[in-house]
Amino acid sequence: MNCPLKLSHRYLDFPSPFYALVKPQPLVHSRWVAWNSELARNFGLSKKAPQNEVQAFLFGEVTDEEHPSLAMKYAGHQFGSYNPELGDGRGLLLGELTNTAGIKHDLHLKGAGLTPYSRMGDGRAVLRSTIREYLGSEAMAGLGIPTTRALGMFTSDTVVYREKSEYGAMLLRTSESHIRFGHFEHFFYQQQHDHLKLLADQCIDWYWPELKAEAQPYVAMFRRVVEATVEMIASWQAVGFTHGVMNTDNMSILGQTFDYGPYGFMDGFEQNFIPNHSDYNGRYSFKMQPSIAYWNLTALGYALSPLIESALIEQELQRYKPLLSKAYSGKMRHKLGLRTTQGDDSQLFDDLFNLLNANKTDYTRFMRELSNLDGNDPSEIVDLVIDRDGAEKWLDRYLARCHQEVDASGNPISSQERCQAMRSVNPKYVLRNYLAQIAIDKAEQGDYSEIDSLMTVLNNPFEEHPSLEHYAALPPHWASDIEISCSS
Repeated sequence: MNCPLKLSHRYLDFPSPFYALVKPQPLVHSRWVAWNSELARNFGLSKKAPQNEVQAFLFGEVTDEEHPSLAMKYAGHQFGSYNPELGDGRGLLLGELTNTAGIKHDLHLKGAGLTPYSRMGDGRAVLRSTIREYLGSEAMAGLGIPTTRALGMFTSDTVVYREKSEYGAMLLRTSESHIRFGHFEHFFYQQQHDHLKLLADQCIDWYWPELKAEAQPYVAMFRRVVEATVEMIASWQAVGFTHGVMNTDNMSILGQTFDYGPYGFMDGFEQNFIPNHSDYNGRYSFKMQPSIAYWNLTALGYALSPLIESALIEQELQRYKPLLSKAYSGKMRHKLGLRTTQGDDSQLFDDLFNLLNANKTDYTRFMRELSNLDGNDPSEIVDLVIDRDGAEKWLDRYLARCHQEVDASGNPISSQERCQAMRSVNPKYVLRNYLAQIAIDKAEQGDYSEIDSLMTVLNNPFEEHPSLEHYAALPPHWASDIEISCSS
């Protein structure tokens, strides 16, 4: 059949070493768990979950003869070691949907069964991991952080074995691109430099066409990847998000948060926070993310060395750390309501992080309460910190610093104006692990209502939502016992 959706499929124009044609393997008795109405409208699709022939196509039960699905081939560094045997092991690129702004987005079916790149896996996803990616990507989108998104997800009666027997599910992921650092690494290490150049040329043509006029378009492309990665990492650090598995095959060339597995938003602030209990050495801890991103960019730069002189690669890499410092400092300045830069600000920031880290103070709650000083008593902030004396001293310094802020006309910034701006960048709601776990537990019993309720606050995390106030509560004691691994 021809696809009932208006799909294009540019990736099919690549030669065969770039992918393998694979048909989805349908699940038994597939049924919708969630349909992202808000995202669907961006693509001109119905607010309601599709039925009939559209549903059958999205469920992988029928295929598009004109635009067959494919599994991408790539490689990558996993926990620092190069692995050539990678690729879409459980996901298929169905084609491209064009949104109402005229921008093409990949439509990707995750959990669609075996591919030539499945290695020892079964090509499946389970309901648990599918819910985590669906909610995680939408939480990041609500925070304004570059990310893949999910159009919907569905479950089935197909039994899949992980640590226990679970039900197979699939995710309909959308992204402006599914091209990873590992795509370039694959062709570099295979010494297929013609394919490497073709990939770079197509990326420039698809995503940065203005770079074709540059004297050195490949250098300009690498610069864009560095800059996009900087923005992504600065955003992660500012909200207390840890990806968990920053392998180069999980790094998007567009700087979009990609492949949600054992991720986590910090509850108590902890520089050494490790969401992945399989990461025994803490390679992908919260504090390591900036340096790991640099490591990954270095690996990408090396893969591009047939196209770019080494000195120019190094020149672009040297921009990373100052760019990240500026971007992160700017985001934290906004979170603290500071418009100007003063000499002691870095010390003020460092002392805050040391205070939060020493006391394992809830990061999201602390920053939000700091945004409410125009109406709340400062004691509500101090009460969040075990070291009350240390908190009071820091807060006094912070408020004295705020009193030095003036607008363009030299007039003092009022606490109301400052706090209103802070509330627009300090979320009240983030996807805490225990909230996702509650939604998973209910969904595994056939109750998907918790997913819909969570989506309300995750799509608008800076608003109050009085009827859903419990989603902003501090985590219960049992939350610390949740273990997330790569299978999650």
